[in-house]
Amino acid sequence: MSFTGIVKNEVSKLEINEIESISELSAIFRTSSKDLVITTENNSLARRCYKMIKDVYGISCTITVRKGYNYNKNYLYLIGVNQKKDIIYKDLNIDMNIPSDYIVDDKELLRAYLRGVFLGCGSINDPKTSRYHLEFLVDDFEYANFISSKLNTFDLNSKVLKRENKYMIYIKEAEKISDFLRILNASQSVLYYEDIRIYRDHKNMTNRLNNCEQANMDKMIMTATNQVNNILKIIEIGGLDLLDEKEKVVAEYRLKYKEASLLELSEIISIETGNKITKSGIYHRMKKIEQLANKIKN
Repeated sequence: MSFTGIVKNEVSKLEINEIESISELSAIFRTSSKDLVITTENNSLARRCYKMIKDVYGISCTITVRKGYNYNKNYLYLIGVNQKKDIIYKDLNIDMNIPSDYIVDDKELLRAYLRGVFLGCGSINDPKTSRYHLEFLVDDFEYANFISSKLNTFDLNSKVLKRENKYMIYIKEAEKISDFLRILNASQSVLYYEDIRIYRDHKNMTNRLNNCEQANMDKMIMTATNQVNNILKIIEIGGLDLLDEKEKVVAEYRLKYKEASLLELSEIISIETGNKITKSGIYHRMKKIEQLANKIKN
């Protein structure tokens, strides 16, 4: 089962009151129904819609199960309303592009409405995949902006994009997607999502550190190689006497320890000669050697 299906299954089992059911049903009918027939591949959602309609309006819906279209192996569940149609149309604002204020009047009702939008037309990538992505696909630009604005009341940074003849509201940031799952009260999905996200972030950080370490190592080896070449160029023309005694010592130890870092070289020279020298001291003497080598090359 996809991660979207797992989240929808969890959310479909949440207990809510009658007023919240109206908000949730309003969003589900607006995003996944036609002529008061809700179509879904999720049987848990189908059962939830059937129960909410029965509890709120005291009617039984028709349930039809069909094979999916275009060789889709999943079944489609169609929940149809044949009674109290006028009441339900008016009550749930189904014929209105933007729902009335009473549908999303406070934070809990807004949560219920957004939950219905997700159940009706939402999808979310599994955090194990290469990118974080949450989206809702709707048929109207004005409605897409309405959903986006309501998501952004929770500071989710959602955006709207046209996709063929529909409109996609999407969220890309991992933290914001996790916040949305909290808004849905999908606690188990939040735990799973955060575990995978933390693991991936830790793995990415480790890779970045390893890359930095490798880059530093490559840089150190390149620097040491250039220093050795500079010293060999000076030796080639018998120019070591042009260096002072301290520079000669550094040149001698660089040839002896070709792959040592400047810090390691300073420690070796300090121990073996008894004369303390810092990494900075090594660096400045190497610069003098480099300048002489450049003069010889030119």
